[in-house]
Amino acid sequence: MYRISFLASIALGAALASGCQTTATPDDNAQQANTQQHGKCNSEAVSSLVGKVATPELLEQARDKAGADVARILRPDDVVTLEYNSQRLNLNTDANLTIERVSCG
Repeated sequence: MYRISFLASIALGAALASGCQTTATPDDNAQQANTQQHGKCNSEAVSSLVGKVATPELLEQARDKAGADVARILRPDDVVTLEYNSQRLNLNTDANLTIERVSCG
């Protein structure tokens, strides 16, 4: 008696768990690809900014064009952490805020 109810509960649990599975549609796959692409920083897309003066507006435009999630302006004496963030755009400047280098990280 107990063996039958134990086997029945296992079968019921397996049936319920299989109902939780989903299959991806082509639209889901396209949306996932777009999500993965956004946030992937591409510093080459904004390499033309070298030599220009960094401003908050330019920083936001560069972040958007590079596809980065976040961006920052780094002056020569700024203290930075050693953490690497592949979704962050860095605009390295001189003391006059002229962009010398663009990079991701």
